[in-house]
Amino acid sequence: MQNTRAASFRLYHFPLSPFSRKVRLSLAEKRIEVELVEERYWEPDHDFLRRNPAGKIPVLKVGNRHLAESAAICEYLEEIEPEPPLLPQSAEARYEVRRLVGWFDDKFYHEVTSKLLGERVHKKVMGGGYPDSANVKAGARAIKFHIDYMAWLLDQRRWLAGNELSLADFAAAAQLSCLDYISDVDWNRSETVKDWYAKIKSRPAFRSILADQLPGFPQPAHYADLDF
Repeated sequence: MQNTRAASFRLYHFPLSPFSRKVRLSLAEKRIEVELVEERYWEPDHDFLRRNPAGKIPVLKVGNRHLAESAAICEYLEEIEPEPPLLPQSAEARYEVRRLVGWFDDKFYHEVTSKLLGERVHKKVMGGGYPDSANVKAGARAIKFHIDYMAWLLDQRRWLAGNELSLADFAAAAQLSCLDYISDVDWNRSETVKDWYAKIKSRPAFRSILADQLPGFPQPAHYADLDF
């Protein structure tokens, strides 16, 4: 097994990227020290494209290697630093974690985050014009379905994928925390989901997420409040 304590870690990220946040949470939960480098990935940068020709964040530099794709990075971290575990032991339980990571990385992101965060924040930051109200309305409708689905899962389990905290919880919290930064989560819709988020928000791994600041977009008062 690679000695992660001997390797240097640098994460190229953007503060309100849910995929960057998922990796940051995994690193923090496993107590792996990492240097954070904010990357304006939408601007032409040959150095960044050398790190990841796909032009996407996050990119994790480990020693002299550059690792891309957040799901693959998180599984890599699990293999080199298995404690504390974010993937369970059995094949069936691992499947459920991976299924839900895919749900939040793909379905939730495209139906909700890309429409709310993308229109309200990313367009302004990237100089993409005014928000598309149809997209915003579609995202606001879709998040209700996803919160209800999370509530259904949590009615049967302590955490989203089972009775132990897993990468599925971090994938979901990464998306929701970005939306919470712009006050786009109705926590009154489900007390169960709000309680789950309060638990995960209180973890030491979440501290750097709660400290994020994006110029021009001040944190709402409740964002870093553990008793929101």
